Amino acid sequence: MARFLAALILVLVLISMLQTMVMASHGHGGHHYEDKKKFGPGSLKSSECPSECSRRCKKTQYHKACMFFCQKCCRKCLCVPPGYYGNKAVCPCYNNWKTKEGGPKCP
Repeated sequence: MARFLAALILVLVLISMLQTMVMASHGHGGHHYEDKKKFGPGSLKSSECPSECSRRCKKTQYHKACMFFCQKCCRKCLCVPPGYYGNKAVCPCYNNWKTKEGGPKCP
């Protein structure tokens, strides 16, 4: 019985690791955004930045700072990733712009 339980736990751990590797290999945390033109580089006009950043920063407790940096990034990159956080791989410019300290500049 103990061997069966140990084998079951091992199988569950392996399945979990496999699922994590598959999700990571997609680069979107498991989300798939087929319409790259809607979110990708150059998909926005600078006049659309305030509304897109408002959507992006909607759920953060640091709304003012999020809006400031999001709009700065949006004006430069002309894109804002989908969702409230993450998904930055959809917009490489937004993802790769770093602070002087090397941290992410864009929320």
